[in-house]
Amino acid sequence: MSITTPTPSSLAFGQSELRLPVLDLSRLQGGDAEAEAFRSELRQATHDFGFFYLTGHGVPQPLIDRVIGTARAFFALPEADKLAIENLQSPQFRGYTRVGGELTQGRVDWREQIDIGAEREPVARGEGVADYWRLEGPNQWPDALPELREVMTEWRDTLTEVALTLLRAWAVSLGSPADIFDEAFADRPFPLIKIVRYPGKSDPEPKQGVGAHKDSGVLTLLFVEDGKAGLQVEKDGEWIDAPPLSGTFVVNIGELLEVATDGYLKATVHRVISPRIGDDRISIPFFFSPALDAKVPALVLPEELARDAAGVTLDPANPIYKTYGENALKSRLRAHPDVASLHHGDLVGEAGGAS
Repeated sequence: MSITTPTPSSLAFGQSELRLPVLDLSRLQGGDAEAEAFRSELRQATHDFGFFYLTGHGVPQPLIDRVIGTARAFFALPEADKLAIENLQSPQFRGYTRVGGELTQGRVDWREQIDIGAEREPVARGEGVADYWRLEGPNQWPDALPELREVMTEWRDTLTEVALTLLRAWAVSLGSPADIFDEAFADRPFPLIKIVRYPGKSDPEPKQGVGAHKDSGVLTLLFVEDGKAGLQVEKDGEWIDAPPLSGTFVVNIGELLEVATDGYLKATVHRVISPRIGDDRISIPFFFSPALDAKVPALVLPEELARDAAGVTLDPANPIYKTYGENALKSRLRAHPDVASLHHGDLVGEAGGAS
C-alpha cells in the first residue's frame, strides 16, 4: 500500500474537528488498574492516530524554560555566530541549518535549526563498514553560547528516561515483555534533537514549514512553545490540527514501531504550517532511536490484536528498512542534498525519492 498525502498546494489551517488523545504518564504509578488503563489507552491512541499528547511526564518546568530560553538565545545570535557551526561542515549532518537548507519531498522547509546527536568519535570508513556508520560522530557547539551544550545534554538524558518508560509500556500493552526493546538501545543508541525556529511565512496563505513525512526512528517527543500552533497530523485523508497544550509533549511513533508490530501501530504522516508573517515558533523534537546497526524485534501480537495488523506500509518512494541506520541515512541524504554532495558524493542518488 502506498501513502498518498495532500500536496503543498492543499495546505490549509484547521481542516478537521478531530483532536488527538491526551494521556497521563503518571498513571503508570497509580496502581495496577491505573497502569493497565494507561497502557490500553496508549495502544489504542497509537493504533488509531499514531499521535497523542503526554501529560504527567515529570520533566521539570525549570528545565523546559531553560531549553526554550537557550533556543531563543541561539537564534538571536548574529548570523556569523550561527554559521560558525553550519551543518555543511559536518559529515554527520550536525549543527546549524539556515532557512531553506532542508528539504521534505524535494520542497524547501521554511525553518532554521540545529541538529544535535550522540557525542561520539567518527567511525572510519572501510571495507565491511556499513555506510550508515558515517552518521556517528561529534556535534558542533557554538562558542558564542556555551550553555547550549549543558542544557541540551540534560534535556537528552531526561527525555531518554521518558521515552524508555513509554516504550516499555507499549511492549506490555502489545503482549510482550517490558524489556523486549531494551537490547536495541543498550549499546550506542542514536538519539537526535532538533532545535527548530519557524519564521513567519504564511501571508495569509499557509506555507510549508515542514512538508508531509513520517519519522524514521522509534518514537518522537515534541515540545513546542505555548500558543504556537502549526503541527498537523494526517488521518483518513484529512489534516488534524495539533496545537500545543501547556506543559505537554506531543508524542508520535516512527517507522520502526510500525515494522515491529507488522503495521498494528502506524507511523503517521504529519507536517508543519509556517506561522503567519510577524510571528515565529520554537519547536524541539527529540527523536528516540536505537543503535544504527540495531534491528527492532518483531513482536508476536495477541490474536485479537494481530487481526488488526495491516502490514508494513509499502511505498516504493520511501522504503522502510529493518536496520535503523539504513532509514536514518536515507532520510539525511534526502533532506540535506548539499551536505550529502560535499561529504558523501559516492552515495548521492542511492537514497532515491524523498523522505
